[in-house]
Amino acid sequence: MSVRWLKSLFSFKKKNSFTRELSHLLGFFPHSLELYETALTHRSQGENTDQNNERLEYLGDAILSALVADYLFKRYPYKGEGYLTEMRSKMVNRQQLNHIALRMGLKKITRFNRADSSLRMSHIFGNTLEALIGAVYLDIGYKRTEKWVMKNIILPHMFVDQLETTEYNFKNKLYGWVSRNGGTLEFETIDEKLEGSRRLFTVAALLNGQPLAEGKAFNKKDASQLAAQAAVEKLGLSGTDSDQRIS
Repeated sequence: MSVRWLKSLFSFKKKNSFTRELSHLLGFFPHSLELYETALTHRSQGENTDQNNERLEYLGDAILSALVADYLFKRYPYKGEGYLTEMRSKMVNRQQLNHIALRMGLKKITRFNRADSSLRMSHIFGNTLEALIGAVYLDIGYKRTEKWVMKNIILPHMFVDQLETTEYNFKNKLYGWVSRNGGTLEFETIDEKLEGSRRLFTVAALLNGQPLAEGKAFNKKDASQLAAQAAVEKLGLSGTDSDQRIS
């Protein structure tokens, strides 16, 4: 039995296992396996744009946003633009999508550098979910993708009634509390370094010029949100903030 034959057999079994897991996740047999392999490959495993899921993430993000907007528009015929925009933002929030992706089992079949500890603090599985939606759209078309997203993502995971009272924009919450208490709040990038081929940013939330909390992410926006979330938790504002005051 040759080494080449053994490698070929191992590769076949590995690909067959991936196909079974993917088909189980999707609920249908994929037409283009290569398309889904790209959708499930993080940049830490493939730098070139045709080897990772960043382009498909861009496409899936736009499709998901449109489908959620349509769903909310039809569900709430008498709600205004502000409410619909806020709810859509909550439904497609990175943290929310990351939780959904993990519940769906995407982590098991996503290809990423598992030795890179910095990826643990990122939302790569939420991003991968968007890339998967992009792949589904290219594979089966818009109409079938709409049904797939409703059945597999919106209805089983996006509970609108709960999301109405869920706060995801921690920066807004923190700014509001600081404003009511007569303080000042700033976000400052205090560190920036390369992690592999990506830049990891550390952003600090400064209350009256003093460091309050920090957040780390691969873009400044996410890092500042994580810093704000840590500050909200540190100040005990997760529930009600009416009794808290700046010392």
